Amino acid sequence: MEINVYNNYPKEITFDYEKIINDISNYFQENEEISLILVDNEEIHNLNKQYRNVDRPTDVLSFPDDESENYLGDIFISIDKVISQANDYGHSLDREFAFLLVHGILHLKGYDHHTVEEEKEMFSKQEEILNALNYRRNLK
Repeated sequence: MEINVYNNYPKEITFDYEKIINDISNYFQENEEISLILVDNEEIHNLNKQYRNVDRPTDVLSFPDDESENYLGDIFISIDKVISQANDYGHSLDREFAFLLVHGILHLKGYDHHTVEEEKEMFSKQEEILNALNYRRNLK
């Protein structure tokens, strides 16, 4: 998978996000492409409000592209949320970023979590991928 990265985050990113993107890109060996846009809470808040009518920042947003066969769509990740959620959950920044990227990719590939069955399938797939790449959950 080809992941095109656009870093719109206004501050320095203090973890090796490029390595994580490369690891995940290599895991998905299909001839597919996505765009990954790294943003702050303000930008993702505006997107969340505009496209989902939710007036707060979120961690990840996926926008599928149904027009192209190999281009799956765009993923926006809030680096501010990566940092705060890693602290909240006791994860490394690497694990939280990898989790959000895999979550976004799975959405673009048609997975969802509207029902209990869908959530179980999607979250199981997420954990399978993250464990295979050694981005494991820290157990408290």
